Amino acid sequence: MAVVRYSRYEATLDDLDMPTLMGMLQEHLLASGFEDDPFNPDPDAGTDLEALYRALAQVLYDADLIPDEVLREALDADDWMQSELGGMVRSLAERLEREGFIRATGGEAGSSGEAGEEEPEGRFELTDKAIDFLGHRALREVFGSEGGGAVGAHPTQEQDAGVEVVGASRPWRFGDALNLDVGETFKNAMLRAGVEMEGVQLEEQDLQVQQAERSTTAATVVLLDTSHSMILYGEDRFTPAKHMAVALAHLIRTQYPGDTIQFVLFHDSAEEIPLARLAQARVGPYHTNTAGGISIARSLLRRQQKTMKQIIMITDGKPSAMTLPNGRIYKNAYGLDPLVMGATLREVAACRRDGIPIHTFMLARDPDLVAFVQRVSAMTRGKAYFTTPGNVGRYVLQDFATRRTRTVN
Repeated sequence: MAVVRYSRYEATLDDLDMPTLMGMLQEHLLASGFEDDPFNPDPDAGTDLEALYRALAQVLYDADLIPDEVLREALDADDWMQSELGGMVRSLAERLEREGFIRATGGEAGSSGEAGEEEPEGRFELTDKAIDFLGHRALREVFGSEGGGAVGAHPTQEQDAGVEVVGASRPWRFGDALNLDVGETFKNAMLRAGVEMEGVQLEEQDLQVQQAERSTTAATVVLLDTSHSMILYGEDRFTPAKHMAVALAHLIRTQYPGDTIQFVLFHDSAEEIPLARLAQARVGPYHTNTAGGISIARSLLRRQQKTMKQIIMITDGKPSAMTLPNGRIYKNAYGLDPLVMGATLREVAACRRDGIPIHTFMLARDPDLVAFVQRVSAMTRGKAYFTTPGNVGRYVLQDFATRRTRTVN
């Protein structure tokens, strides 16, 4: 009689699929720099291959996927990257690149020098595939079950003649789509002409059309504050804001394909940042150039041919910097500098003239910040929210999905 012996199955790294690994790496990839020196923020930290190797080693350790003998060897080695553990993380980095989650620049993922040689300098970028993956996870986390709302259009306060019926029909008006309510149309004609008539002659006054929700497209610019205060006071405010931005990008790309979304970081200065770089953005430099951020956002929106245009600003500090006409940065860390405030409110007034509302999500309750944001909201007919890092994602996403930004006549 044959004897079958069973032994315990021991998982290996070969069994680890890359989407699972990306999920394990999510917090490292979306880090804000909060764990680094808060008095010396480095906006470029975390994008080099060495940082990726350290993150891979950390998630393997946290998941108890490193054999004890491999871990001891790495701890005893002069350079842990020359140990077996170093080979393991290089192999995983190569797999991430092969499966399209990362793109190495200035050096190949998994490459190394010989023992005693320096690691080749190289950086990595997240691909569109990685951004979509992280965005889907972030959307599911911050938006919960409400992430599966209606697709492809933003509701307005108005109803119009259309295909998707939402209520009772109404008389046809010039310019309506001819989506007839046939039953009501013929009923009107018969009531007008009498039921005994032979044949029904329709007239304009008989026409009845189905009502449908009128939808529109939107262009959105998200303004993210990356000034020093976003990590300085013992609270990481930037990572939740970045989670929200990645989730909002995923929501728009998958459920509102006619919309556009762009991102602008503001600190000592301001710049547009592509989505692929947003996930790896970190806090720094120090001050809050709100005027510069609004100026770039307004320029981006003026190029868009959309019915709705809006700025979503996430900040925790009042304006403290501005860009002078000669390109130099003028700073006043105490805030409420008349020169800075004047430049900022001029940009806000320009948004009002262009019909661009600014919706602000405040991560702090400083009275001066509250007064400034209330003024911005009043000038542009935007909204102001007092929120916290823990719920900013839900606030922004719910507001985006349900906002009636403009009444369409």
